[in-house]
Amino acid sequence: MSRFRPFRAYRPRPELAGRIASPPYDVISSEEAREMAKGNPTSFLHVGKPEIDLDPSVPLYDDRVYAKGVENLRRFIAEGILEKEPQPCFYVYQQRMGDHVQAGLVGLCSVKEYEQGLIKRHEHTRKDKEDDRTRHVMEQNANAEPVFLTYRAVPAIDEIVDRARSCDPVYDIVTDDGFGHTVWVVADEEDMAALSRLFAEKVPALYVADGHHRTAAAVRTGQALRARHGSGTGEEPWEYFMAVVFPHDQLQILDYNRVVKDLGGLSPEEFLRRVSERFEVAEAATARPEGPARFGMYLGGRWYRLAARRGTYPEGHPVLGLDVSILQNNLLGPVLGIADPRTDKRIDFVGGIRGTAELERRVKEGWAVAFALHPTSLDQLMAVADAGEVMPPKSTWFEPKLRSGLLVRLIEE
Repeated sequence: MSRFRPFRAYRPRPELAGRIASPPYDVISSEEAREMAKGNPTSFLHVGKPEIDLDPSVPLYDDRVYAKGVENLRRFIAEGILEKEPQPCFYVYQQRMGDHVQAGLVGLCSVKEYEQGLIKRHEHTRKDKEDDRTRHVMEQNANAEPVFLTYRAVPAIDEIVDRARSCDPVYDIVTDDGFGHTVWVVADEEDMAALSRLFAEKVPALYVADGHHRTAAAVRTGQALRARHGSGTGEEPWEYFMAVVFPHDQLQILDYNRVVKDLGGLSPEEFLRRVSERFEVAEAATARPEGPARFGMYLGGRWYRLAARRGTYPEGHPVLGLDVSILQNNLLGPVLGIADPRTDKRIDFVGGIRGTAELERRVKEGWAVAFALHPTSLDQLMAVADAGEVMPPKSTWFEPKLRSGLLVRLIEE
């Protein structure tokens, strides 16, 4: 079962929604956030990245940064920039990117179900990032930015979501990147009860799609407040956290590509010879790989097609059969000497939203070689999580990203 319950969100007045909505804290730098929020005192970046309101010399993890985030969130509420919903509700959050449309439900998910492995993850997290975001959540007393979860689609849930989408939305905005963000309120008592029941009966597990650090921070906050207040009924507000949950058949994962600074001392000719030991190599007219276990490689101003040779990877293995693993274990590691892509400064990662032209640009600017990968699928992601495994770093790039500030949840009131 999956516990899923409504809540009373703080949300912007409709005329302010477009100015408040901002990218999540972890997809832009402090410098980019400062520029983006310039002249806009209602941007939610003042809450998610409050260092933008301090001198750039102030360290990112300084006490003043966390205090400024608390101050800004309280100001948003005190000034009526964010207003409290009169009753607990669910919300439908739809995103549009070109022809792609995905619609998720916003509600509260269970800390205990994460602890029990019923909310499944597929990535490791870094303690320093967890610590930072946990402190933001604790001091703000808020789930200021939603977690991004997915579940195996249930037609009966889709029917309720589609019925809500047939009504007038409370927000319908287009952000600077051209993506649409639309929100509806689901306040009907029967619909809310049906949604909670359907998740309990038809959704055996939820999966973290994007935002593993946000999820970990929300759970750690719940655990800390549980310890502070003592064990209760399990229905206390800190036993839940805000999330957007999308059916798996609506989401898209883009490719997550790689660029490498040098050829590890090899000449281009020797490098190609070494690569051909484990891959079939041919010049290609296009950059995009045709399917799994195939890669585009940009070297010396031209594209090559790489096809992994049979027997070089365990087909069907949930982790070792992923394209990111095939490339790492057969080329990046043994040929280029990149043993740990998480820490090696010779490798960088390029989200598929930037296109393969970005890979060409990076090589022309001095990087030695670039690799275009086939996107990981949602089925692969869930298979890894179901097996209790984790993916290699930088395996998935979800797009479009959730916008922050449209729905905020205070934990203790």
